[in-house]
Amino acid sequence: MAEARAAIVAAAARFGFSATARLDAELLMAHALGLSRDRLLLTLDDHAEPPGFAGLVARRERHEPVAYILGMRGFWTLDLAVGPGALVPRADSETLIEAAVAHFAGTPGPARVLDLGTGSGALLLAALDQWPRASGVGLDASPAALTIARANATRLGLGDRAQIERGGWAGTGESFDLILCNPPYIADDAVLPSEVQAWEPASALFAGVDGLDDYRRIAPLLRRQIAPGGIACIEIGSDQGERAAALFQAQGLHVVVRRDLAGLDRCLVVTA
Repeated sequence: MAEARAAIVAAAARFGFSATARLDAELLMAHALGLSRDRLLLTLDDHAEPPGFAGLVARRERHEPVAYILGMRGFWTLDLAVGPGALVPRADSETLIEAAVAHFAGTPGPARVLDLGTGSGALLLAALDQWPRASGVGLDASPAALTIARANATRLGLGDRAQIERGGWAGTGESFDLILCNPPYIADDAVLPSEVQAWEPASALFAGVDGLDDYRRIAPLLRRQIAPGGIACIEIGSDQGERAAALFQAQGLHVVVRRDLAGLDRCLVVTA
């Protein structure tokens, strides 16, 4: 029996717009069969094509993100529920958690964590999982994102330590040991893959002519939100390091640019 294998090959051929066409098809097949991808690959020739696979392929062919189709995305140590209304968590954003881990190495870690623009809750919940004694707040302006983040906190058993509330860059009035933030940073006229531009929320993507508008809003508000000895880790576009850093340096903050695993500028590490 090799029907599932043939179906994967056929589906991948329909996903020519994707840089990960074969992977996309395998993930959809595993989902349709109720298996992990690893298990699917080990037993591929044992399976017939399941009835639900064609519908999943049709959705992907319309450029719907695989994460939205599956309803889940792995991030750091967690599997997060995702859906329209919140950005799909990207591996690049794990650079912020890596920067925080480096900063707090050899210490008990942060007691209080703030995630500005929490989206799915990815950064806040990853930090709370990393530091079991920490508690924190995730703020977002989007009701849809807040619903997703609260559900993730509850499902992961972190609801008693994660307060998910509506809010903006000004924070809560409290100061925090660790601030995490992945703001919109794409220029308004940028051309994005259709699975991003047509499906993910524009309010979480675009930030003015140069993509820096939200950094301009955040920079004057940040100092009073950082507790003594604390740190803010802020995601940036790969070509924005110097320009974004200058906005925070103009507020008297110390900034180091941290690169991601691809060697690209990805995170501003900001201290007061």
